[in-house]
Amino acid sequence: MTDTYELTDKRRTLIFINIVISCIASSMLATALSTALPQMVSDLNISVSTGQWITSGYSLAMGIIMPLTAFLITRFPTKKLYLTSMMCFILGLLICAVSPNFEFMMVGRILQACGNGMLTSMAQVILLTIYPQEKCGSIMGWYGLSVSAAPVIAPTIAGFLIDTVGWRMIFYISIFIMSIAFVFALNVFKDVLNTNKNKFDICSFIISIFAFGGITLGIGNLGSFNFISLQILATLIIGLISSVLFIYRQLHLKQPFLDIRVLKDKNYTLSVIGSMLLYFVMMGSSIILPIYVQTIMGYSAVISALVSLPGSLAMAIVSPFAGKIYDKFGMKKLFIAGSAFMLISNIGMIFITMNTSIWLAAIYNVIRCVSIGCLMMPLVTWGITNISSSLTAHGTALLTSFRTISGAIGSAVFVGIMTLVGNNSVNKYGESAQIHGLNITFLTMSIFTLLLLFIAVFLVKSNKNIDTN
Repeated sequence: MTDTYELTDKRRTLIFINIVISCIASSMLATALSTALPQMVSDLNISVSTGQWITSGYSLAMGIIMPLTAFLITRFPTKKLYLTSMMCFILGLLICAVSPNFEFMMVGRILQACGNGMLTSMAQVILLTIYPQEKCGSIMGWYGLSVSAAPVIAPTIAGFLIDTVGWRMIFYISIFIMSIAFVFALNVFKDVLNTNKNKFDICSFIISIFAFGGITLGIGNLGSFNFISLQILATLIIGLISSVLFIYRQLHLKQPFLDIRVLKDKNYTLSVIGSMLLYFVMMGSSIILPIYVQTIMGYSAVISALVSLPGSLAMAIVSPFAGKIYDKFGMKKLFIAGSAFMLISNIGMIFITMNTSIWLAAIYNVIRCVSIGCLMMPLVTWGITNISSSLTAHGTALLTSFRTISGAIGSAVFVGIMTLVGNNSVNKYGESAQIHGLNITFLTMSIFTLLLLFIAVFLVKSNKNIDTN
């Protein structure tokens, strides 16, 4: 693995800037497509439950590709792999931009997921490798800013685009930004990670697809099918059995496809669980907020974007400071603060009614985004810096995979809860049935957030991040 002294400060900075530009192109799609989802559902003539797979299906595909990234990062040269991932992402964007139907759209989204899955894993491994440990919290905080900088303006831009030229322009803009990043990477990237000639264990990869895919699809279909059905129960059983087989195989391989032994480290394991709970709630709320503003309250995409804008701005401001706080004080204080903010925002949404101003929801979204800024990248840094450097690729792949799949499950589950409760409440609540479904959904989110707060208060030690096990 390349030592930090082998890179000049200029080269290190240029690599960081290139990673930031790539992240802007990929992360802007998260909030932009959340704003565009109601219009995309209408244009593609699909239901909301089906439409949410444009985002959660992307997360599912990204989660499935993640276990493969540990092998690829340690097997192929950094620069070639990074450029290939960018090309895959650009191709996916192009397909989505011209897609005539939902099926074509999903092909493009899967290609984007494969490309972005690699880019996300590589970005974190590269940054944690080329910078010294005492600077990792700060640099990951700035990296977190890049992840949240695009969402600051993406929903607003998306809203205007949707109301003027249409949602497809979102993909064309992303293509433009990613193309710039690709040309930039050709000139500044270096092979900064060690590689070795590990054999590709295709059996483990196939099992991982059934494991991650089965569980995610089974839970994701809860809102559309009966539990005793092929779509839910059968896929869940396949996923659970495959998970057991995958774990057993990895523990008995001399060179694991994905080394799950990293979970022996308590802090790393807590960071994985915390990240999963965060993404589970975060992705669900990111899908539901634009549905609330546009579908339930009847406002335009521009208004929906403006409701999300203050929260995205708050996240962009908090992320770099969170990294500095992590470097100075460790994880516990950030963990508690972030969990508490998330709980407050979710409880507030329980009491939203049809007569409540949408700007109150915007305030709750600001609090939620502050929570995300406190937790998202610090949890990654905290977890990865507690394990051996030789396991960084495996640790990053496992954490990112688990949290991504958790986000996909959250999107499907919470949209399913809102739809199911809303449909079953029409006789009792009439026109307020949908808002009742939203209230129950955020009540459910609050319960999961309480678990996140419990972990922060009782399981995380107060020692600083530099005091590894």
